Amino acid sequence: MVQIGYTMMTEQAGPRELVDHVVRAEEAGFDFSVTSDHYFPWLRSQGHSPYAWAVLGAAAQATSRIPLMTYVTCPTFRYHPAVVAQKAATLQLLSEGRFRLGLGSGENLNEHVVGGGWPSVDVRHEMLEEAVEIIRALFEGGHVNHRGTHFDVESARLWDLPDEPVPIGIAVSGERSCRLAGRLADLVIATEPKPELLSSFDRHGGTGKPRVGQLPVCYDPDRDAAVKRAHDQFRWFGSGWKVNSELPHPDSFEGATQFVTPDDVAEAIPCGDDPDAFVEAVRPYAEAGFTGIALVQIGGDAQLPYLDWARTTLLPALRNAFG
Repeated sequence: MVQIGYTMMTEQAGPRELVDHVVRAEEAGFDFSVTSDHYFPWLRSQGHSPYAWAVLGAAAQATSRIPLMTYVTCPTFRYHPAVVAQKAATLQLLSEGRFRLGLGSGENLNEHVVGGGWPSVDVRHEMLEEAVEIIRALFEGGHVNHRGTHFDVESARLWDLPDEPVPIGIAVSGERSCRLAGRLADLVIATEPKPELLSSFDRHGGTGKPRVGQLPVCYDPDRDAAVKRAHDQFRWFGSGWKVNSELPHPDSFEGATQFVTPDDVAEAIPCGDDPDAFVEAVRPYAEAGFTGIALVQIGGDAQLPYLDWARTTLLPALRNAFG
């Protein structure tokens, strides 16, 4: 059985709209939700980037069933890991146990704003590993003191803790991140349906743990309009993580994607209102072994028609195909 998730894409809608959308997603029957945690949109045309944790707090109170998750938070630059631990514990209490903390090594796009520079990927992985160790120590209760290579913690303690520690997910894109996730994570996160990522995760300790993927889609009864919107707001998606993690500004993504055509986007992202096309786009994730797939409907203004269609047409089609 594959669970189907809904993505609160903070880059394409304001905070009140995002909360309304996840309420509607819960009503439509999505199995879980994820939330991006950005400071900038990828492209100016997306037009938004509210503070994800405030949105999640509101969503926790506005919903009652649907699980919530960061997809993903970087706990090493904009946020100190001790603060991430406090936020995650608080959100778990507000949501009554429905929250999972998704973590990753970050993107220059969002983390450059604090002026700390952008180190090599090896250093970013070192920082992520140390941050996860701090967060887990704080989830265990008691005072934490830490003198590390990248972070210091001075007699920190979480005074409001859930009964069970918040599950931690780690985003992967290659062997090193899979090794880190297999050892330290409760679940793995990926944006590509590569079986080798999951195999590597399993080799390093991830066997039996959940694995969550993400897939952009663009529903519209007018397929041409869907392709146009996907190209306008999501043509960056196919650049690959090595590129996407390094570029510092939406204008950088504008330049990097200037030669991507609408046809290129339509080949990579299901567009229109044919549920079979959406099912076939999900299939590689299901066949690779993902246990959950979070769909991203492109376009903040296109969420409500999509959610209505998902309730009546898409979710039944996906469940018929994948359980």
